[in-house]
Amino acid sequence: MKDGVNGVALAVFIFFFLAVTVMGFLAARWRKAENEHSLDEWGLGGRSFGTWITWFLLGGDLYTAYTFVAVPAAIYAAGAAGFFAVPYTILVYPLIFTFLPRLWSVSHKHGYVTTSDFVRGRFGSKGLSLAVAVTGILATMPYIALQLVGIQAVLDVMGVGGGEDTNWFIKDLPLLIAFGVLAAYTYSSGLRAPALIAFVKDTLIYIVIAVAIIYIPIKLGGFDEVFAKAGEKYTSSGAGGLITPEAGQWTYATLALGSALALFMYPHSITATLSSKSREVIRRNTTILPLYSLMLGLLALLGFMAIAAGVKVTNGQLAIPQLFENMFPAWFAGVAFAAIGIGALVPAAIMSIAAANLFTRNIYKDFIKPDATPEQETKVSKLVSLLVKVGALVFVLTMDKTVAINFQLLGGIWILQTFPALVGGLFTRWFHRWALLAGWAVGMIYGTAVAYGIPSPTNPSQKHFGGSSKEIPGIGEIGYIGLTAFVLNVVVTVVLTFVLRAVKAPDGVDETKPEDYTADAGDPGVQVELPPATAGTSH
Repeated sequence: MKDGVNGVALAVFIFFFLAVTVMGFLAARWRKAENEHSLDEWGLGGRSFGTWITWFLLGGDLYTAYTFVAVPAAIYAAGAAGFFAVPYTILVYPLIFTFLPRLWSVSHKHGYVTTSDFVRGRFGSKGLSLAVAVTGILATMPYIALQLVGIQAVLDVMGVGGGEDTNWFIKDLPLLIAFGVLAAYTYSSGLRAPALIAFVKDTLIYIVIAVAIIYIPIKLGGFDEVFAKAGEKYTSSGAGGLITPEAGQWTYATLALGSALALFMYPHSITATLSSKSREVIRRNTTILPLYSLMLGLLALLGFMAIAAGVKVTNGQLAIPQLFENMFPAWFAGVAFAAIGIGALVPAAIMSIAAANLFTRNIYKDFIKPDATPEQETKVSKLVSLLVKVGALVFVLTMDKTVAINFQLLGGIWILQTFPALVGGLFTRWFHRWALLAGWAVGMIYGTAVAYGIPSPTNPSQKHFGGSSKEIPGIGEIGYIGLTAFVLNVVVTVVLTFVLRAVKAPDGVDETKPEDYTADAGDPGVQVELPPATAGTSH
């Protein structure tokens, strides 16, 4: 790592950061509606985004700064095992093609803002809705924190904030300023801010990847040389390899499948989806979003390039920013750093909005103030979006970075347990609400308890939450804890549903109708029904 501040790169980084800050505040006037003081407007952009805006928004939402830092960093440290992110993003799009249009239609019909809104309306259960809301908020917090980790990696490589011995406030001041600005324009503009900034973020990312995948291999002597040096490093260290070893293939497969099932359970994924103006926009996006998977596959190769370039870092998350600084001219390194930094701001904004919407709709309105007006809902959401960012900031400033990474993996274990209620509910009402709640509880308890017992393989002082994979009981193979917990969740849900239906346990009221799941915005019979002020068992 170079000593001192990289002035040219820092100047370019600041230029782009200031540009997107201005865009963030101006976004409040973009597509402004008459009724701006409503959760539909602030939290979902008025449900008015077309195909390309939604594509950029979902891309900016799903492919985060930590994705651009962590995926190649995993390749750098562990070899081919880190490529699991590529197949899981390929698996996810045919999956969401089957259920996201149905979720959009029923949400548009009934004015649902969150997944918990749908679960409450479908199963008539505030308890199940609360479980989904709490899980969503819980899983989102470390995800936001990891955007901070991505920005910190860039700032560290540029030499901003001082070294490890520097006073913590001075060291983290640039990070505090960046997220202070983020909090301000998110509060002001809502979902319109990240939607507008996503254009800049994705354009920069595509430019950086296109240049990196051509320019860096040429400087290193070609891809043959890159793979040869990476293979030599893995052979000499005994860690990782160019091909996933047989012992790790089950872990690789279950992690990819479990991550694919979990990705669109996250609240921020659904928030970006519900901002679309029609179900056809969603269907078209599932066919063009795989372009990001192509980019991710190319980006993952940067991990091999970092090895071939002789990058030496004690913290793996610095490998790719350091590669950029070593290989690019200072001005273009600044462009690359800006792409990563802005790539943190967009998803962090959407995540905080999504978590705030869950709290407002499914905790504040359901249990604290059932007669809240749209203006009060919006005000609470804005305030909670600030608190969520503060919580994530405290998380990353006070916790060891390795712990933060593993807590994000735990977030995937948690959010996957909402799959039966959400996706199952979109296709059938057969599952009993109490069975779904019991299955969720079993999956959450099992997943958390097993992950808690895993020590870090690299940090002896970290005795808990050191990974996301463990031997599967009765099978012997090591697999993703989240998927094992999910299977237990489904088994409990199915068995208890049979039992509860046999004893004729009281079922909740379903406020939806079959036609609600297939209608588009253009259908004359489709009108948005906002929930009444007083919420009963099913609104």
